[in-house]
Order: sequence, then C-alpha cells, then structure tokens
Amino acid sequence: QVVFALNQTLLQQESLRAGSFQIPYTTEDLIKHYNCGDLSSIIFNHDTSQVPNFINATLPAHERITAQEIDSYFRQELIYKRNERMGRRVKDLLQAYPDKSFFFAFGAGHFMGNNTVIDVLRREGYEVEHTPAGQAI
Repeated sequence: QVVFALNQTLLQQESLRAGSFQIPYTTEDLIKHYNCGDLSSIIFNHDTSQVPNFINATLPAHERITAQEIDSYFRQELIYKRNERMGRRVKDLLQAYPDKSFFFAFGAGHFMGNNTVIDVLRREGYEVEHTPAGQAI
C-alpha cells in the first residue's frame, strides 16, 4: 500500500507539472469560501480533500481496491480521529475553566468535509457560530 500510494502521488505530481491534471479549485476559491463560512461548498464535499486522491477510474480493479483502502485509512486516521481529539481538547478546556474566555485558532483543514472540529463540538451540545473576516468578536 505504501509503494502504491507513493507511486500514485508521484504520478499526480507529474500530471500537475505537465498540465494534464488540474486541481478543481484555486487558492482564491479556498480563501473565499473560508471567509464566507461556506466550508460545505462543492469544493469541500469530498472528505479527503486534504490528502491525495488515489481513486480514479483508470486504475485496474485490484489497484482500485488498494486505493479505496488507503483513502479510508487516511480519512479515518488523519481527519476524523484528529478532529475528534481537537474537539475533545476544546471541550475539556471549556468545561475545566467555565469562567474563562478562550480563543481557539485552527487551520482550515479542521473545518472541511464531515466530522470537523465544529461537528464534534456541536455533538457535545455547544453552539458554534462563524465570525466573518473583519467582523468584531
């Protein structure tokens, strides 16, 4: 799986350099949607947008299965579990110090796809609101 993932990542990078493969969104798209609080937009609908996409229609069946296993592993280990840990840490701090004010800053990756830090906190009963850029807190 490691060799397969490395080969697929290298192939994607070579395709990007050659211009035969393009990322479906630009950095400006990411910034615009982040600032608008629209992180469930079409560009973020795939849970693994933060990791290389190994699944494509040109793979033979046995390699497609390997790609799906790697994709599932990344989604579970690098996204869902990470966000669960981050959300629990925030919850624990808020509960341990109920009279304190906190400011938590996370990278945009913690807010994309499903099972985000915000989803974890909402499941715990917290109300989370988006504050647009430039708006006073």
